[in-house]
Parts: sequence; structure tokens; C-alpha cells
Amino acid sequence: MSERAPRAAVFLDRDGVLTREDEWVLRPEQVELLPGAAAGVRALNEARIPTIVVTNQSAVARGWIDESGLARIHARLHELLALESAHVDAIYACTHHPTEGVGLLRRTCDCRKPEPGLLLRAAHEQAIDLAQSWMVGDAARDMQAGRAAGTRTALVLCGKGRVELSRIDPAPEFVGATLEEVSAVVISHMRQGH
Repeated sequence: MSERAPRAAVFLDRDGVLTREDEWVLRPEQVELLPGAAAGVRALNEARIPTIVVTNQSAVARGWIDESGLARIHARLHELLALESAHVDAIYACTHHPTEGVGLLRRTCDCRKPEPGLLLRAAHEQAIDLAQSWMVGDAARDMQAGRAAGTRTALVLCGKGRVELSRIDPAPEFVGATLEEVSAVVISHMRQGH
């Protein structure tokens, strides 16, 4: 683990928060940033807040893509953000599925959201203070993972957020239309020490 003092971060789900959620994103050319996504990440970057993607990617367990294919998809995400002067500091992906898939990836794990394992691992490796951090997602499982890890939670209504909102109890601390809107509120809260 890093010797740095723990710092606050923002955890982001990938599909439905940063990128358009097709049925399955299996090729780099399918990666498309959502409106407000790059601006939201850029605002977090400018505020010097570490920005970490935590994403379930069971297409790997199912054998539809391999780890190198997932890496190419994430390289494309980095490229698209860079074109908008934005970047994420790290990407953590759960490639497991509890009931579908092949080999060792077909298993119950502690990293597939709503479990908090991805956030806990990132916090350990990146010296993150979870109590001061936020989880931003578009699904109930994102909010559950954030709460289980001890972060605050915010929901974006793009992706499946509008449908998921009624399923989330307790409600997220903030709900916004896009990542750009959510980032502005999160940054304000962090600056005020809330």
C-alpha cells in the first residue's frame, strides 16, 4: 500500500455514467462517452480529486471477450477522455459472474457490485479515505456497493438511473441528470468538508 496520507476520491461506474450502455460493449469502437461525462471527469481532475472507475464486466466470465479485449475497451475510454482533456486515475473491473461463464471466473466473489470489493481494493492500493469519498453510479447495485464501502452516494439519471431510482432505499445523497451535474455538487461538498 502507498505511504501517502489517505485522500478523498470519486468512484465512477462505467456503463451508464461515463459511456453509453449498449446491450454489451465488446469492441473498442462501441465505446461512446455520454453527454456531460468528459466535462464531469475534467471538473474532478481540475479539483485534484482522484477519479477511479469501478465496473462489473461479466462479459469476460461469459467468454465473450478476454482480458486483453477489455483492456482495449478501457484504452479507448482513456483515449476519448483525453480528447476532452480529462482522465481517470485507475480502472478496476470485476470479470466474474456467480452463475454464468467459464472456468475460474464463474464464481461468487466480493468484487462484483453490489459487493464493495472493487472500492475496498482501490482504497487500499490508491490510499483513499472511503468515508470522505463518493460512489457515482446509475444503478441500485452501485449505491449498495458505495454504502457497503462507507462512501457517500450519488446517482446519475442517464443510463438506467431513472428506472433504478425507485429501487434504491435509502435514497442516494444526490441525484443529477449527468456526471457533469453530479461532479459539480460532489466537488462543492468535498471543498466544504461535508
